[in-house]
Amino acid sequence: MKRIDLNADAGESFGKWKMGADESLYPVLSSVNLAAGFHAGDPMTMLRSVRLAKENGVAVGAHPGFPDKVGFGRRDIAITPDQAYSDVLYQIGALSAFLKLEGMALHHVKPHGALYLQMVRNHETAVAVASAVKDYDENVPLVLLAGTTMEAAAKEVGVKYVREAFPDRAYLSDGKLSPRSMKGSLIRDPAKAAERAVMMVAEGKIPALDGGEVAVVAETLCVHGDNPEAVEIAKAIRNALTKAGIEIAAY
Repeated sequence: MKRIDLNADAGESFGKWKMGADESLYPVLSSVNLAAGFHAGDPMTMLRSVRLAKENGVAVGAHPGFPDKVGFGRRDIAITPDQAYSDVLYQIGALSAFLKLEGMALHHVKPHGALYLQMVRNHETAVAVASAVKDYDENVPLVLLAGTTMEAAAKEVGVKYVREAFPDRAYLSDGKLSPRSMKGSLIRDPAKAAERAVMMVAEGKIPALDGGEVAVVAETLCVHGDNPEAVEIAKAIRNALTKAGIEIAAY
């Protein structure tokens, strides 16, 4: 039986401002990527998020991003390798404190938004982030996009890694995610996202937004928690994978 992890970005509320429907989303997932205070989240949100994950038996990873709450971490920021390294290490450490309190271990690290995309483009940033993860704990894997600079940097550093795919995002024929500015880059139809999820796991390919097909390699599938349809999409994906005989479990 094939198996796949189903993750989502979560814990992205801040103060009285609420983002996502975490209480409804967690029961559908096998792992979550929790914001660690830079692009979103705050200490109270992090504590609540860790406890919610524990209640639902969901593995917890850190979701470090750029220090950009106004832009939700989706604006590209010029950053030196040393800054990338220390910022990621800082955020991992912050979340780890709350995990320790609840007797949980850090499951993985997945960069957020513009930091993730900068790692796809910039080798130095990718190496710096991969190094921060390995130096924190060599047994904690880095979640990344297969076939990109991220994967090459992970191999160079020697950090463990897990390859990720996005059923709710469109891909270009070169294997990269299509820019959010492109029409059709966001998949908001649960049935379409579910169909793509099964194709990713069972066939290892999906249609590309700019034509043709693109190969997809993944050990985990991500649903964006800030998508208004996130809960419906996650449920549809889980149901479709189960019907296809694919087990859902944390890697």
